[in-house]
Amino acid sequence: MTKIKICGVKDKACALAAAEAGADFIGLVFAPSRRQVSPAQAKEIVDTIKGCGTTRPSPDKVGGGEGLLSNSFPLVVGVFVNTKASEVNKIADFCGLDWVQLSGDESLEYCQEIERPIIKAIRVGRHKSSEEIMSELELWTDKLGRKSKTKMPRSKLHSKNQNFVLNLIQGLPFDFLFCLDSDVKDKYGGTGIAFDWRVAQPVAKRFPIIIAGGLTPQNVAEVIKVASPWGVDVSSGVEVDGAKDVAKVKAFIAAVRNLVPQSPVFALNLLTR
Repeated sequence: MTKIKICGVKDKACALAAAEAGADFIGLVFAPSRRQVSPAQAKEIVDTIKGCGTTRPSPDKVGGGEGLLSNSFPLVVGVFVNTKASEVNKIADFCGLDWVQLSGDESLEYCQEIERPIIKAIRVGRHKSSEEIMSELELWTDKLGRKSKTKMPRSKLHSKNQNFVLNLIQGLPFDFLFCLDSDVKDKYGGTGIAFDWRVAQPVAKRFPIIIAGGLTPQNVAEVIKVASPWGVDVSSGVEVDGAKDVAKVKAFIAAVRNLVPQSPVFALNLLTR
């Protein structure tokens, strides 16, 4: 089943509502923006989410497997843009983040310094083709030591990642994901602008991708039907006047959960390897 990330959460009430509605990931933004939270605020949200325990909906079923992400809290992702790796690790440890998302111009060498599983944002411009995207992702995966083009096995465990076993329990057999987002000049996510989802369809068959940019409760079903991504990411699409709207968050999650489960080819390979 398609995973859901609600990004740009700023308060405990919204985080709890998203968790109880069935979000798989909660995104907290540390980069300068109107959605930015301080480490202290983030820690309060993380502690609240991890205290919500078994309030989740019924188990997912992916390729015949049961229990992925069931009876558990969402994983918390810290979003950073061109922040020093040492600072990212320090904040992740303090807040208890499960993953970090790198939405800037971070290099592979930079990523190797990060002590949490990573979601790496990849910008998709108006004229970028599927082949160009796959070539870019292949470059990343080749350098990370992954040999197969059809599945993403686990990379070397991060030395300080206390939550990696939890990630595996919750159905995440890898520790590096890609988030395809719209390429907007001088912007690093949260633009509310969509790219052509058709270019992501071939990519989703070979890589665990999350699609972001311009998603809403009204169009998220369409992106899943068109591209079959591993996950979807929303921020501005569930806001009213710049603030998260709980009704829209719930509507977004319901729109995804009401679809017939669709499993990318690579996910089936992971479950049967």
